[in-house]
This record gives sequence, structure tokens and C-alpha cells, in this order.
Amino acid sequence: MSALISTADLDRLLTTSPRTTVIIDARWVMGGASQRPAYLAAHLPGAHHVDVEAELSGVAGPHGRHPLPTPVSVQAVVNRCGINPDSTVIVYDDQNSLPAARVWWTLRYFGVADVRVLDGGWAAWTRADLPTESGIPAPGRGTLAVSPGHLPILDAAGAAKTAMEGVLLDARTLERFRGEHEPIDKVAGHIPGAVNTPMADTLDSQGRLRPASELRSYFAEHGGGPAKPIGTTCGSDITAAHTALALTEAGFDAAVYIGSWSDWITDPTRPVATGA
Repeated sequence: MSALISTADLDRLLTTSPRTTVIIDARWVMGGASQRPAYLAAHLPGAHHVDVEAELSGVAGPHGRHPLPTPVSVQAVVNRCGINPDSTVIVYDDQNSLPAARVWWTLRYFGVADVRVLDGGWAAWTRADLPTESGIPAPGRGTLAVSPGHLPILDAAGAAKTAMEGVLLDARTLERFRGEHEPIDKVAGHIPGAVNTPMADTLDSQGRLRPASELRSYFAEHGGGPAKPIGTTCGSDITAAHTALALTEAGFDAAVYIGSWSDWITDPTRPVATGA
């Protein structure tokens, strides 16, 4: 089953299965202002706003800028949004599915079975002239009990091993990967052995994920395949979750390096590579 859902299919789901459909508005800008005012002004019917950084990331520190949230934090989101064991959860944003992919990955990691990303997000929904609403819906009463570990993850040692024995895909821009330009982290470069697959390469001209067949070919060209372990990394693991979404669409399983480059550089003894 695809990890994506079209606007037409979601519109139909809201009619046929409103009780079991949960929508999460994940609009968020890294380092930018809160997107809650935009959510309050207009959002998909019944959508609950979830802040990727404030609610579904741990506190920045020795394990990077966006470590895993605690189960308690995720449980609070599940309860408030009304997620039950039989729920179909749809996540959307307004920027190439980047924060939506992180919410998709995090909820699945903590045991939410059916989570999908709205293909084209807010732009596709409004372009189709589908209904929106303002304000805040009544809080839900979710009954699903979360638990970690439902998806594979990597730590620094696992990332290094994957780069040597499988393929570690780095989703940052080529300039950051090469170490030519580093606007966020204190050290520039990449994990030795990693392969650069910028997030932009997985998107079409409208900012949607490319078709599954194209993604499969793209990742295969960069060393990915069903017979070897695949890991994803980026600056702090937000974009790495987006690459995991693209890999899922392509039919590959992947482990996300939590903390990614921002975690790797916390230990000065770890090697740093530069260049292509």
C-alpha cells in the first residue's frame, strides 16, 4: 500500500469513513515562525495542528538538533488528535511534504499502523477547491497506546556500518554534503562512505514525490537495492525521514539515522569527509 493518498481519495474517505479518519496539519518551517496562525485561519476539515519541533522532537542537545520525542510526548499527540487502533491518519503540510514526512515516520515508529501523507499537501487540496475550515476542532480522545521501535533506526555506529556495508543516503544539498557551505552545523562535511541524494532529486516540478518507478531507478543508481541495508541521514533527521518516505514509495526499507549529522559531529573523534 502506498504511503501517499490523493486529494480525491481523502475527500472520499472523509465521506465514507469520517469516524476512523484523523487528519494532522503539520505545517512548520525549520527555524521560522510558528505556522499555527496559518492553521487557525484555514485548514482541512477536522485537522489537528501538530508542531514537529515542539511536540514530536526531543530537546536539542548531545544527540543532535531533533532527537526522538519521548513516548509521553507522542502519547499526548495521539490522545489529542483522537488516534485509535483502527484510525487512518493523514498528514499534510505546505512545503514538499517535509514536515509531514517526519510526522508520518515518527507516528509509525511509535506504533500507529496506518499513516499516510497527502500527495501535494495543502496546495493540492486548495487547488482542487475542496472544503476547508478555520478555528480549532474539539480535542479527540485517542485510545491507541504508543510504544517505540516499530521502525528501524540508526545510531552513529550503525550509520558508519551502513555506509560501509550497505548504502547511507544523505539527503542534504550537494554543497552541504561536500562541506562547501554549512549554514546550520558547526562542522561541514559528511559521514565517510555516505552517498548524496538531495531531497530535491526525489521531487517533481510541483514539489510532489516522483512516481514510484522513477524513485526506484533513482535510488538504484545511487546504490540502493533490496539485497543491502539502506540508511538515511541529513542535517538533523527531518529530511532523512522524507527520504525514508521516498524509499518506501520505491519499495525499499530504510533505517533513519536519528540526529544525523548534528549527532555525528558531537563526537570529535568521528571522521569527517568532504568533497563529492
